[in-house]
Amino acid sequence: MSKKGSREERELVQMLWESGCAAMRAPASGGATKKPLPDVIAGNGKVYLAIEVKSSSMERIYINSQKIDALREFSDIFGAKAYVGAKFKRVKWRFVSVDDLEKTKRENYKLDKELAFKKGVELDEMIGRDKQVKFSQ
Repeated sequence: MSKKGSREERELVQMLWESGCAAMRAPASGGATKKPLPDVIAGNGKVYLAIEVKSSSMERIYINSQKIDALREFSDIFGAKAYVGAKFKRVKWRFVSVDDLEKTKRENYKLDKELAFKKGVELDEMIGRDKQVKFSQ
């Protein structure tokens, strides 16, 4: 895994902890094991998440079908919701269900900014927490 990818994973884990979830990076994700592990695992007692983390400075992200198949397999066994956590340059995180990803002609997956903001959700929505509007006094 690249330093950039590791940085994004650590950032997401920190965000999840700050939002009331226990979270960790899967230490053997990225091919160090033959087991189907996601990049990040998180839960808050009500919602359990398995997240494949992707970041890009481009308008779209391509994901190998084996990564998504492994994410689905882990999620099914663990009882987690499977998401791709997408961090596009200069925009906020979006979390897209694997069921909403687009298939490419070569049977891999594509996620572009438009789809991420059309079908994806923010962190609060993903963990089942309503966004709270704070008014200053």
